[in-house]
Amino acid sequence: MSYTPPQNILENYAKVLVNFALNGGQGLRKGEVVYVMGHEVSKPLYVEVCKAVWRSGGHVIDGFFPDEAGRYGGLNDIYDLASDEQLDFFAAKYYKGLTDEMDHQLMILSDTDLHALEKVDPAKILRRGKARQPYMQWRDEKENAGKFTWTLALYGTVAAAAEAKLSEEEYWEQIISACFLDEADPVAKWKETEAKIKEYVMKLNELDIEKVHVEGDDVDLWVKIGEQRRWAGGSGRNIPSFEVFTSPDWRGVEGWIKFNVPLYAYGSMVEGIRLEFKAGKVVNATATNNEPVLTHMIATENADKVGEFSMTDRRLSRITKFMANTLYDENIGGPFGNSHIAVGKA
Repeated sequence: MSYTPPQNILENYAKVLVNFALNGGQGLRKGEVVYVMGHEVSKPLYVEVCKAVWRSGGHVIDGFFPDEAGRYGGLNDIYDLASDEQLDFFAAKYYKGLTDEMDHQLMILSDTDLHALEKVDPAKILRRGKARQPYMQWRDEKENAGKFTWTLALYGTVAAAAEAKLSEEEYWEQIISACFLDEADPVAKWKETEAKIKEYVMKLNELDIEKVHVEGDDVDLWVKIGEQRRWAGGSGRNIPSFEVFTSPDWRGVEGWIKFNVPLYAYGSMVEGIRLEFKAGKVVNATATNNEPVLTHMIATENADKVGEFSMTDRRLSRITKFMANTLYDENIGGPFGNSHIAVGKA
């Protein structure tokens, strides 16, 4: 039987997600609509999140899926059975209506098989993802207009804990600590942390930075910040998130970088990633495991350019262990904090 966190932890988690993370760190307002997404295994938290929405006077659109479904609800069997026409299908009216109706999206990540799609042709996975692009664009337009926010959170599973070589209890200890769920008032703690992040953001934006140079055993990378670029952070978009980041001028990225933790993408684990940039574009991309997934990702239009450059302050992050999940691994504290990049979309 899998581990379930104590009830007070689940309630605190739901409070953080609903009463802090939504509305850019301001919490849910009465009458707003939240599309709550989760899988069967995350039911204990999913239920508490819905309760927290109703207690705050909001409305829930249910997005509760079987564990065998992908992140957005479709069964992974589609890659074995579907034709190209079926992979390209996009329920435009449904997703446009959903985008118009919801004020927020709250997604609970809860993988029960982190390698579910490793035998699937990456081109099929990316093809299906491309078909969904209008939905992401509609969401982005609404978010940019200040009428939509979203947040992500992690629910610990047997599979995720095993991948990270932790017991379920140890895995959940990291979630509880990282999200301040052991605090008497976790929402207040998050607001305090966000204030510190915004202080860092303000100071960075006051500096006249032309380029950033990241240098170490696994990196020698120059990143041009560019005119009219701004640093950001502390928006409640991810729980937890301790990073400050910017979308740099990709044309001024030069050098190379290796990544010391795996990337879990499209149901595959891609390890030993090394990217080399010239004149802002990836000119060489290698991986020691599942390199074809990386190759297909980089081949996607504009995915050969840096969309985000980010730094995490170890003084804020309580994450100390590898968690086999990008949400946590990109925010790991460690002895010095960390720096990471995202290619394509920021």
